[in-house]
Amino acid sequence: MFRLLLTVQPKKSLTTECDVALQDLLNLVGGIGLTGLGWFARELWSAVKELKTDLAKLREELPKTYAQRDDVRDDFKEIKQMLTDIYQELRKKADK
Repeated sequence: MFRLLLTVQPKKSLTTECDVALQDLLNLVGGIGLTGLGWFARELWSAVKELKTDLAKLREELPKTYAQRDDVRDDFKEIKQMLTDIYQELRKKADK
């Protein structure tokens, strides 16, 4: 009787084997999907960091490429004075 209990093993059902194979397949697909998602997130993160660096450099260099406000004001004063002189010369010639 004791010997009979040891030799009898439960039968594996077909559904249990299919469930295990399906679970393995889902684990594989999920792992691959999450790996791809992680790679994409890492690439996105590094791109954002690079954009922040580029923006900081642009903020630093941009004012250097444009004229300073005081320089522009001085130049416009000079241009206005020249135009005033030209206008006065034309008025003198027109009065003659």
